[in-house]
Amino acid sequence: MTRLIDGRAIAADVRARVAEAVGALSDRDIAPGLATVLVGDDPASRVYVRNKIRACAEVGIRSIEHALDADISEADLLDLVGRLNADPEVDGILVQLPLPACIDAARATEAIDPRKDVDGFHTTNAGRLSVGLDAMVPCTPAGCMILLKSVCPDPTGMRAIVVGRSNIVGKPVAQLLLAANCTVTIAHSRTADLDARCREADIVIAAVGKPEMIEGGWIGPGATVIDVGINRVEGADGKGRLVGDVEFETAKEVAGAITPVPGGVGPMTIACLLRNTAIAACRRRGMAVPDSVRLA
Repeated sequence: MTRLIDGRAIAADVRARVAEAVGALSDRDIAPGLATVLVGDDPASRVYVRNKIRACAEVGIRSIEHALDADISEADLLDLVGRLNADPEVDGILVQLPLPACIDAARATEAIDPRKDVDGFHTTNAGRLSVGLDAMVPCTPAGCMILLKSVCPDPTGMRAIVVGRSNIVGKPVAQLLLAANCTVTIAHSRTADLDARCREADIVIAAVGKPEMIEGGWIGPGATVIDVGINRVEGADGKGRLVGDVEFETAKEVAGAITPVPGGVGPMTIACLLRNTAIAACRRRGMAVPDSVRLA
């Protein structure tokens, strides 16, 4: 019988462990702070930032909010990031993407102090992750690994395929799978015989950003499927609905375990952002990271 991986329940557990770590820091008069920078009025971005602010309050992390006009200059944004880098009260900085076209997102990301880069997007963190050093792990890949290990605590020797090659999800999650001793294939929408490559895998991480592109028949019997995709499509009734990158209804008939959409990877991203903020607060002060928030 296929096991549904409950991302909401697992995210709640991560948040509880972060709250415990933050409480221990508070006992030492340390109050971790997360600065969020929102440029413009993109509705989805506003919802994401609001949810992050609410989640910070729930675990005891101070939230420092900066809402900027869409026409702010790149120089002014970089100046703000520089001030947040220098602020001893700020442990993590999150510049919400996407940014307006007039601002170079890569330049904004690179301007963040890597120690405060709680998104894990800075090239310093990406490089350290790739060579196996301590790094700030991007939130969604970290969440994928936590979900995977909830059903497969030791994936050593397993064949994993990552469908998607983005710097935000595909590449870093492949690095994490390698660190967990998996044999990893990185594939994408142009991979030849993608169906056959997926069918061979014990673990399928779908992060290609195309609604239900990975058919149920591509999943090998008993495989674990982690579906990162969140795509809005129009249903038969004309109403919008969310689907993943995997054809869920057919895949769940053959998979050993699978994440639903919504309710799978999504809740883990914010939970891991909180986790990264607690880790940054410890590392910046030369303190050991509590076991409760380490990535197993």
